[in-house]
Amino acid sequence: MTQSAHHLFTFHDYLALEADSTVVKHEYFSGQVWAMSGGSPAHSRLAANVLGLLSELLRGKPCQAFTSDLRIRARATGLATYPDVSVICGRLELDPEDAKGHTVTNPRVLFEVSSPSTDAYDRGDKLAHYQSTASVEEVVFVAQERCEVEVVRRESDGSWSRHVFRDGDSVALRSLECELLVALIYRDALA
Repeated sequence: MTQSAHHLFTFHDYLALEADSTVVKHEYFSGQVWAMSGGSPAHSRLAANVLGLLSELLRGKPCQAFTSDLRIRARATGLATYPDVSVICGRLELDPEDAKGHTVTNPRVLFEVSSPSTDAYDRGDKLAHYQSTASVEEVVFVAQERCEVEVVRRESDGSWSRHVFRDGDSVALRSLECELLVALIYRDALA
């Protein structure tokens, strides 16, 4: 059986595709481009709750929370993607390969609302890409189907630790010096 040839995109091809795409966002890695599917109402509510909580907690601090409209690129691996929520502290470092300045390379904390269809990728390959970014100190997974938040944290020795929080807990985000109540993350999100 013969495999058909796949078009390999350069990062610049990908940026042109994204500029022309008004509805669908795409993820880019190693010459391949994948359309990102839309989320469920629960997914959207969870991301909105996290964004709202962070926006309030970070007010007056040098960090800002961003929606999934902000493209993040792991320069070490080349992955370009749209986390559900990103937190950038200090000045935005823009990807020098993106002439329009729409790609940021220095997130401190990244949030992914995981569904059964994305969980293995989010906690596997995507996490490895995020961990390759020197500025990333914490990656937070918000489970869509149960009340559980996991924080994967870079420790001072460079290792990564995992911390799970459930209903009644406060999610400690050490790198932002704040806590998010699990109950507020899941407010009105689970049926």
